[in-house]
Amino acid sequence: MTDPHDQARAYLRAHAQLRPVDATFMGLPGHDHQLPPAGPDAVGAERATLEALQADLAHMRAPQTAAERLDAQLLSAQLTTALAELDRAPRQHSPAWYTGEAAFGVISLLLPGHLDDPEVTRDALRVRLEAIPAFLAQARAHLQGRARPDDVAERARREARAAAHLLSTGLPRHPLWNDTLRLPAGRAARALLAYAEDLSGPDAPVACGEAHLDLLMRVTHALPFGPREALERATEAFARLTARLEAQARGLPGDMHWTEHLARLEARVPEGDLLGTYRELHGRALDAARPLLTPADDYGLDFAFLPEWAEGTGDLYFLFYRSPAPLRPGTGSRYWVTPPGPDPADRRAHNCAFVKLVHAVHHGSIGHHTHNARARQADSVLARVAGTDCASGIALLGAGTMVEGWACYAEDLLAEIPGFYTPAEELLLTQFERRNAASCIVDLKLHLGEWTLEQARAFYRDEAHFAPARIWAETTRNALFPASRLMYWLGTETIKALRAELALPARTFHDALLAHGHAPATVVADELRAQYRQGALHR
Repeated sequence: MTDPHDQARAYLRAHAQLRPVDATFMGLPGHDHQLPPAGPDAVGAERATLEALQADLAHMRAPQTAAERLDAQLLSAQLTTALAELDRAPRQHSPAWYTGEAAFGVISLLLPGHLDDPEVTRDALRVRLEAIPAFLAQARAHLQGRARPDDVAERARREARAAAHLLSTGLPRHPLWNDTLRLPAGRAARALLAYAEDLSGPDAPVACGEAHLDLLMRVTHALPFGPREALERATEAFARLTARLEAQARGLPGDMHWTEHLARLEARVPEGDLLGTYRELHGRALDAARPLLTPADDYGLDFAFLPEWAEGTGDLYFLFYRSPAPLRPGTGSRYWVTPPGPDPADRRAHNCAFVKLVHAVHHGSIGHHTHNARARQADSVLARVAGTDCASGIALLGAGTMVEGWACYAEDLLAEIPGFYTPAEELLLTQFERRNAASCIVDLKLHLGEWTLEQARAFYRDEAHFAPARIWAETTRNALFPASRLMYWLGTETIKALRAELALPARTFHDALLAHGHAPATVVADELRAQYRQGALHR
């Protein structure tokens, strides 16, 4: 009999072979020179690997500790999910999967954590660049004549062109650049541009269907209900939060609609040193949160302007904050800030309220920054790495209710510190919660087949008041990754309900919650309930 930790390690070895770009982001050694298998037998070979791992679960002894239970749950759910996806819509049949892997196979090696050994990294980068033309040729074989949503194909075109721009214009500005990269980078860029021009094919429906959506909710996210109940909850919450916004707006001076108050908030931009504002608000959030939890101030977060080599990557999943490689995190991580241009709209994107709530709290300080630091110390093998940001999303989708649920919850948590937010910023907090409920509604209605992409976009624009420039990318992402947007609001709701149920001191509750790392929020909740019953957590 093997224990759950051994089974989890076996899965990670297989995951690294099947998804080597994920392995680079996780810090798993030995795969930095590889792109994913994409030959004609790739889908069948992956299915055989996953089925063998699933069969091995029969030989796993019963979990005996919280960490073993987390590994067993994450592993079983991941195998079930991955096999279901291979049956429904293998990622090898999505044109955007290839562009994401090709682009981030390169970008993953350009990030600061890979610059400690430049010769080794440069060699891995050269090999990956050399592999891109063949990888994209294999993509064409998989995609030939295959139906796919038109908007997914358009996303792939945009990503391919952005990646080609990176290789031809950005990469030569990177410290790793030397003449050995010139030819393979040029060939890869040309292959990406050719791929962008060769993505014709029939349109396909977006919806994954109720049965698959139900599996993603009940198995992957370990939620105790399915899409119909979730839709009812999110719809009620959207109406309730709309009423709250209207009431909050009436309490603010000016007799304005809540959207006008938020527009005024957006106009308040930092004066002078922009990076200094980011650092100051991040530090303030860390200090303010100390009565509520133990923040990760022993692991650094450095704010810097986006480097020249990364300019023009806007159509890629290039995150300003990307979780450090959990298996080789170094002593700190980098937070990119896009330099504002001459257009006043560029400066408004860095308005003080947005920097505070999104950059300083949600991603920095006690949000993802602290959660990632705690996850790296978790006893569960998979909960250390499940929330790793990879080419198109986190490594294991099942961790999402905790990963994003916590970061959204953290925004609200600091409202418990008197004076941390202004009344107008608390209005923005409510709009963020309402936006997450809206994303949950779209995720569900789109994949239940009740809405088209155009109907989803109209809802985001007219009801949820999303920024117009964001809507196309948001809905295309909704289409590509079912059950990935519902995890924000449902994860936050799970954490809030558990805190109310246990009624523990804030610091005790939050530190215990984060200690379990990246696992489904409901599964972590069950472990905290068990600890409470056993007397390990005290009021």
